[in-house]
Amino acid sequence: MKLPPSTLTRKSSVPVWLAIVWRVAAVLGLLGLAIAVHWFDRDGLVDEYDGHVSFLDVVYFTMISITTTGYGDITPVTDRARMFDALVVTPIRIFVILIFLGTTYNFVLKRTWEKWRMAKLQRDLHDHIVVAGYGKTGSEAIDELIRRGRDPSTIVVIDGDPAGLARAEECGCNVILGDATRDSILQDVRIDRACSMIVAAGRDDTSILVLLTARHLAPDLPISIIVKADDNELPARAAGATTVINPVSFAGLLLASSCNGRHIADYMMDLASFEGRVQLTERRVRMDEVGRPLSAVTTGLGVRIYRGNTPYSFAEPESQSLMEGDVIVEIVPKALLERM
Repeated sequence: MKLPPSTLTRKSSVPVWLAIVWRVAAVLGLLGLAIAVHWFDRDGLVDEYDGHVSFLDVVYFTMISITTTGYGDITPVTDRARMFDALVVTPIRIFVILIFLGTTYNFVLKRTWEKWRMAKLQRDLHDHIVVAGYGKTGSEAIDELIRRGRDPSTIVVIDGDPAGLARAEECGCNVILGDATRDSILQDVRIDRACSMIVAAGRDDTSILVLLTARHLAPDLPISIIVKADDNELPARAAGATTVINPVSFAGLLLASSCNGRHIADYMMDLASFEGRVQLTERRVRMDEVGRPLSAVTTGLGVRIYRGNTPYSFAEPESQSLMEGDVIVEIVPKALLERM
């Protein structure tokens, strides 16, 4: 059975029931105030029907006055009653109308508009980044993407925790509540039209299952996954991960590097972070660079090329003559990136 599509949502800070209760209470309070004053000043009213103003007559007169109906069967005759109607009942009438209009806008027009807008945004998703999991790793990845200039509106976060999604919304991301291992959820975020995906579900088995589901729906999508156990790196690659990151192994590499020099680990962190003075970037070779050596690139310091799926360092013979389709990995100064 095909499940109804999920839609992107934006959590309201005030529950619907509470907002309605506040509005109803405000209207009843204003009506109660007007009825009370009219009752205590009922001698200023004249009933053309029987000459006697009862409590029901006061309620009736207050309601038709506030709703601007005014049949004329009960009328204010004293200056005090007329002044009260002019200076108090008229503003109450305006406030009641505004409250009803505001309620109609918030709970009918606005919500209908937001639902339509989010559904349209969902239909138009293209070249976006899908992040499965908004835990510590996923949130840090999104923060780094935003620091690098990525528009948060082009990032879609999938998570089963409403609190995590609320934090993602505050960053400006689109969010969807659901299980990223389900085909329907990944289809709802248009996984086949995404430019890349980050999988950080918190558990290796869950992350690999998300990866398998995404790879099934988007065979050519670049997918980066984080795994915590060394023996899960191979299954992740076998499941179709483009990039597998093991934070424990990476931390071990940094620690080992620090034994050979105290500045090496700092420089590696500098390369990885947007806050550093240099950055590692990846791009395809330009046509005017074909046939030239990697050392001749002018956009940065070329350190590696990828020819197909095979990497070659700057010191290997293959890097002495760039070919069409090569991918260059280079170190670029941050100041140059900002001008590009």
